Amino acid sequence: MPLVADNVTNDPRAEIADDVEIGPFCVIGPQVRIGRGTRLENNVTLMGRVDIGEHNHIFPNCVIGGHPQDISYRGTDTCVVIGDHNIIREAVTINRGTEKEEGITSLGSHNFLMACSHIAHDCRLGSHIFMANAVLLGGHVRVQDHAAFSGAVAVHHFTTIGGYSFTAGLSRVLHDVPPFMLCEGMPARPRCINVVALKRNNFSPEAIHCLAEAHRLIYRAKVGLDHAREILRGNDQLVPQVNELLDFIQGQQSGKHGRSRELRRAA
Repeated sequence: MPLVADNVTNDPRAEIADDVEIGPFCVIGPQVRIGRGTRLENNVTLMGRVDIGEHNHIFPNCVIGGHPQDISYRGTDTCVVIGDHNIIREAVTINRGTEKEEGITSLGSHNFLMACSHIAHDCRLGSHIFMANAVLLGGHVRVQDHAAFSGAVAVHHFTTIGGYSFTAGLSRVLHDVPPFMLCEGMPARPRCINVVALKRNNFSPEAIHCLAEAHRLIYRAKVGLDHAREILRGNDQLVPQVNELLDFIQGQQSGKHGRSRELRRAA
């Protein structure tokens, strides 16, 4: 049986694994599923259709599955899906999806969300993501694996955050953040490659050097994407990571307002 404290409002229709720990004053709705090894501290609220995987740790005053903050929402049975081994700190909010996309807000596995962060409706986050305090993701944002945010970053809706990127604190993210880049500013711009994350994740010296050269050509020399690709090809520097970066930027430029997914808004 789950270890349930006193003063818990736990709907009997919820599916809760035997070894789940639920602290006092939590509220768990009828459409909630919680996997084994997960721990809820006090005052956690799980609303609507919420599917939480295994070995997650959710801290006080989190609200997961609340209605999307979208005036067009009409009460459709959308959901939140959370993977395994996530740490979700105090007062984090994760809103359910809307009808505008798949109706899902999702969080992968092995993520660390610090206090007072917000994941809006229809966001899709991968795994191994780090979000410092008070990071705010607008609706329909996509965050790829191993991305990191410093404190109080605000991300515009329909933005894509590339993998292994770092966005510095207090940045205003209006445009897609390319993978492997360190971005900062108001609005945030790529300043250099995220060399700390690349080294920590065992990227080869060759890959790091090639990414640095790609950044120099595109963001400092500003030779243009096609010309940069030809220079990098001629120097035998089109390693897989550079191709990923160039493809990401190509998609960004084919979108609108510096956001590849912005075209989905009209759709």
